Amino acid sequence: MKQVVQNYKSGELSVLDVPVPGCKPGGVLVRSAFSLISTGTELMKVSEAGMSMLGKARSRPDQVAKVVQSVAVNGLPATYRKVMGKLDSYTPLGYSLCGVVEQVGAGIDDVKVGDLVACAGNEHALHAEVNWVPRNLYAPVPDGLAPRHAAFGTVGSIALQGVRQGEPQLGEVALVIGLGLIGQLVVQLLAAAGVRVVGADPDPVRCELAERLGAVACGDPGAAAVENAVAELTGGHGVDQVYLAAGGGSNQPVELAARLARDRGRVVDIGKCRLDLPWNAYYEKELDVRFSRSYGPGRYDPEYELDGRDYPIGYVRWTERRNLACFLDLAARGRVDVEPLISHVAGFDDAVETYRRLEAGELKAVAVLFRYPGQVGEETAQAPAVTVPVVRRAATASAPARPSGSPVRLAFVGAGNYATSMLLPHLARREGVALSTVVTTTALSAA
Repeated sequence: MKQVVQNYKSGELSVLDVPVPGCKPGGVLVRSAFSLISTGTELMKVSEAGMSMLGKARSRPDQVAKVVQSVAVNGLPATYRKVMGKLDSYTPLGYSLCGVVEQVGAGIDDVKVGDLVACAGNEHALHAEVNWVPRNLYAPVPDGLAPRHAAFGTVGSIALQGVRQGEPQLGEVALVIGLGLIGQLVVQLLAAAGVRVVGADPDPVRCELAERLGAVACGDPGAAAVENAVAELTGGHGVDQVYLAAGGGSNQPVELAARLARDRGRVVDIGKCRLDLPWNAYYEKELDVRFSRSYGPGRYDPEYELDGRDYPIGYVRWTERRNLACFLDLAARGRVDVEPLISHVAGFDDAVETYRRLEAGELKAVAVLFRYPGQVGEETAQAPAVTVPVVRRAATASAPARPSGSPVRLAFVGAGNYATSMLLPHLARREGVALSTVVTTTALSAA
C-alpha cells in the first residue's frame, strides 16, 4: 500500500510503498476514502522538518532535554547514533480521515465489514491507503453524512473540546482569535450553542467566510472594528470567552484576549500560539486561563486509546470517542457545515505536490482533502479486501546444513526505536550477516 511520509532530517516528502498493517484484536482495518490535511498542524510539522539542526533544536526544547538526559545515561557516542538514526527516518503525516471497514479484529462488535467510519489519531488515521484503528479512535458515520465531510471528524473534535472548555451559555458573547480550520469550526459550534461570536484574523477572506458561517462580525485583530463590535455586543463589558485558535510566535493574541475579555472571563487556548501572559492585565481582571487538550479526555492515555478501556459516562461525559461521534452527528444534522471549508480536493497520488504548493503559498486553503483510489466523487463502495501474503514452508525432518562461508540470514521481530537505533545498525554492518525479514507493529517501522 502507499503512505505519505517525511524524512525528518532532510525534510523530503514522499509517497512510500509500505506493508499493509495487520488487523490486531481490539480494532479494525480501515481502507481510506478521504483524509484531511490540517493546514495548521501538519504544515508546521513539514516546515519544522525543513529547518537546520539548530532550528530543529530551538523549535523542540523538550526533545533537546531528552537528548541531554540520554547522554548522561548512555554516553555521547550511543546517543549520537540514536539521535541521527531517529532523525534520518520516516515520520508519518495525517490524523483525520474517513474510510470503509475492511477487517474486524477480535473483540469488536459495534461495526462490521463495509461500514463507513471516521478515524482519529496521529498514529492510526494517517495519510495511508489502509490503517489499523483501535476501538476508541473510530466512530460510525451517521446515515446521510458524506465521506468527505466525515473526514473532518478529528479536527471537529478538537474544536468541540475547546468549546466545551469555555463552558459557553445561551446569550453569551465570545471572541475567536485565528480563523483557520479550527477557528472556523469553533465559530460554527458556538453559533449552534446560541452564542454570539466575533472573529479576529488578518486574512479578510477568512473573516468573510466566518461571517457566512455564523459570526456576527470579524476583522483584523489590530484594527478598531473588532473592539467596536465587542463593545457594541457586550455594552462595553467585554466578551465572556476568548478562544485562541491562532498559531505563530506573536504575543498579540493573548494581549488582545486580555483587552477584550470581561472581568473574570475565560480564555481557552486551542492552538499553539505564544503565551507570554501580561501579568497585570490578567491579574486585574482575574481571567480564567484554560487549555484544551486535543480531542478530549482519553487523549494520550494508552489504556484508553490502545487498550480500548472506556471511561464511565457518569464520570466522563465527553471522551475522545464521544466527542468524535457528537461532531459527526452535528454535521449530519446540518448544525455544522464543513463544505465551505474545503478549498481543494487532491488525488492521493498527488500528495507530495499538494504539500509543496501549500508550503510555497501557491495553494491558499483552509482545508485540503486527499481522495483515495476507488473514490469517484462520493462513492463509498467497498474496496477489494486487503490480502496479506503468507509464506508457508514445507516441514522438513531436519534443516540442511548451511554451506560454509554463506551469510547467516536473520529475521527481526520488533523494530522499535531501540532496535532501529542500537541493534539493527550493528547487524547491518557485520560481515556474514544478511538481514532478511522484519516483523513489527506499524507499516512505517517495517519500511
